[in-house]
Amino acid sequence: MPSTVEQLNPSRVKLTVEIPFADLQPHLTKAYREIAQTVTIPGFRKGKVPTAVIDQRFGRGMVLQEAINAALPTAYGEAVEANKLIPLGDPDVEITKLEDGDVIEFIAEVDVRPELNLPDFGTLSATVPVLADLDTEVNNRIGMMRERFATSTEVDRAAADGDVVTLDLAGSRDGADLPDATAEGITYTIGSGGMLDGLDEAVTGLAAGESADFTSTLVGGPLTGEPADIHVTVHKVSEQELPELDDEFAQLVSEFDTVDEMKADLATGVEQVLRYEQLNDARDKVLEDLVGKVDFELPAKLLAGEIDARHTQIGDQLKRAGLSLERYLETTEEEAETPDEFWALVDSRAEQSLRAQILLDAIADTREIGVEQQELTELIVRKAQANGSTPEQELQHMMDHNHMSAWMQEIRRNKALGLMLAEATVIDTEGTTINVAPEVVEADDDAEAVASDAETEPAKA
Repeated sequence: MPSTVEQLNPSRVKLTVEIPFADLQPHLTKAYREIAQTVTIPGFRKGKVPTAVIDQRFGRGMVLQEAINAALPTAYGEAVEANKLIPLGDPDVEITKLEDGDVIEFIAEVDVRPELNLPDFGTLSATVPVLADLDTEVNNRIGMMRERFATSTEVDRAAADGDVVTLDLAGSRDGADLPDATAEGITYTIGSGGMLDGLDEAVTGLAAGESADFTSTLVGGPLTGEPADIHVTVHKVSEQELPELDDEFAQLVSEFDTVDEMKADLATGVEQVLRYEQLNDARDKVLEDLVGKVDFELPAKLLAGEIDARHTQIGDQLKRAGLSLERYLETTEEEAETPDEFWALVDSRAEQSLRAQILLDAIADTREIGVEQQELTELIVRKAQANGSTPEQELQHMMDHNHMSAWMQEIRRNKALGLMLAEATVIDTEGTTINVAPEVVEADDDAEAVASDAETEPAKA
C-alpha cells in the first residue's frame, strides 16, 4: 500500500496511506456476508440477501465504513513498518479520500520514538554506598530472632528501657476527648519505637497503676499528623528474658544443628540482600546518568497521559488510606513539603520514567535483545511471590488482561539495563570498583525475593 510520511516534529509524524480498492474487496465481501446473516428481509433467506438489496436498505456507505474499519489496522501497520517508525501511542486517524471502486486514503498522526544518540555505555557511571558491615547486620537479625522467642516475667518495679508494658492511651485536645485517639490494652516494648513520639520518655519510670501526660503527633487513623494531648496509664510491667544463643536455640529457630551453621547461613542470605540493594542502587543511578546524557523531545500527549495516570493512582491510594495529601506530607519523608511541590515532583518523576523507558527500549532494539520462554516464566514466578499468589494465577491474570506484551517489554528493559550497567563504571563511596558483570547482576536478582520485606509507601510520587 502506497504511503508517505511527514515529520510534524521530532516525536510526531503524519502518515498518508492509500488502500487500493482491490485490497478492500475481501473486507467488503465479509461485511456484506455478516450483514446478510443478521438481517431479515421478506423474500430472501437469511444469509442470501443480495448486495444490491443491502445497499438499498442500509446504504452502501455503511458497508464501506465497516470494511474500511476492518482494513485500517493492517494498512496502518504495514505503513508503520514500511517507513520504519516506532509508534509510542495510538494514532489519530482521519479518512481523507473515499472513491468507491478506486481508492481509499487516510492520514494517521502518531507519536513516534525520535532519533536517539545513545552514548558509549562506558561513559556512564554511578557511586553507591559501601556495603553495611556484615557482622553487624547478622547480629541485628539474630537479635530480632531472640526477641521473638523472648519470655516475659511480670515485675513489681518501675518500667525501664527494654521492658514490655501493657498500657492504655487516651487522646484529647483542648480538654475534649478524641475517640479516634484512644486505645486500651496495648502491649509495647520500651525503646522499640514505631508508636507515638514521647511515649518512651513518658512510660519510663512508671510502675503498674501509674499514669503520665505528654503531647505528641498522632499516627494512624483519620487524625494522622494532628497534635494531641496524650494520657497514658501503665497496667503491667514485664521484664524480657532473651533465650541463650546456643545450639539449642539454633535448632529451635532454624534447620541447623549449631549456632555457627545458622550464622553462616544468615551471613550468606544477608550478604545477598545487601548486594542486591547495592546493585539496585547502581541500576537507578546509571539509568539516571543515561537519562541526563540523552536529550530528546517527549511526545506531549504521551507525557500528559502518564502524568494523569500517576495523579489518579496516587489519589486512589490516599483515599484508600484515609489520608489527605496534606496529612500524608506531614507524616512522610517525601521531598516535597506542599501539595504544589508534591505534584511538581510527581510530574518530574513521570517525565524521567518515560524518558528511561524510551531509552531502554531503544537499547533493547539496538542490541537485538529478545525474550526466552524461561525468562517469562521466571517473571511470572517473581510476580506471584510479590503478590502472594500462585504462578498459575499470575499466568491467568496475564492472559485475561492481555499483559504478555507489556511483561515481555519489562524483561527486555531489565536486560538492556543489565547490559548497560555491566559496561558502566560503578564504585562505592570509598572508591572501590563494584563488580556488575552480567552474571553477577543475574545472580543477585535471586536475592530480590529475600529482599521483599521492603515496604512501599501508600502514595509514592
